[in-house]
Amino acid sequence: MRKNIETQRAPGAIGPYVQGIDLGGMVYTSGQIPVCPQTGDIPADVVDQARLSLENVKAIVVAAGLEVGSIVKTTVFITDLNDFAAINQVYQQFFDEHQATYPTRSCVQVARLPKDVKLEIEAIAVRGA
Repeated sequence: MRKNIETQRAPGAIGPYVQGIDLGGMVYTSGQIPVCPQTGDIPADVVDQARLSLENVKAIVVAAGLEVGSIVKTTVFITDLNDFAAINQVYQQFFDEHQATYPTRSCVQVARLPKDVKLEIEAIAVRGA
């Protein structure tokens, strides 16, 4: 079973892709940049960007009927590794707030991201995790 995930609680795709795919046992999100789904605004501060990207990932996972604790893997793309500590703090707070086990994670620096944001986060969530 393959089902596209669409929610108004996360920004719409800005290209030929979907917000997420539900494969029944697993959910894959597209990378979520820190765009407010209601206004289209992008916060300037990396801490606020990290929080918004995580909230956008959460919205897709919840739209699939799962919760933050279902996330087993994330990939974080950042444009400046000097922001790693600040992003890490927001990331930890986010998962702690949801009383979720920390997922596995990769974090890489990239040259540039869409809309010149400072980070992008994608996730894999599993039913029964």
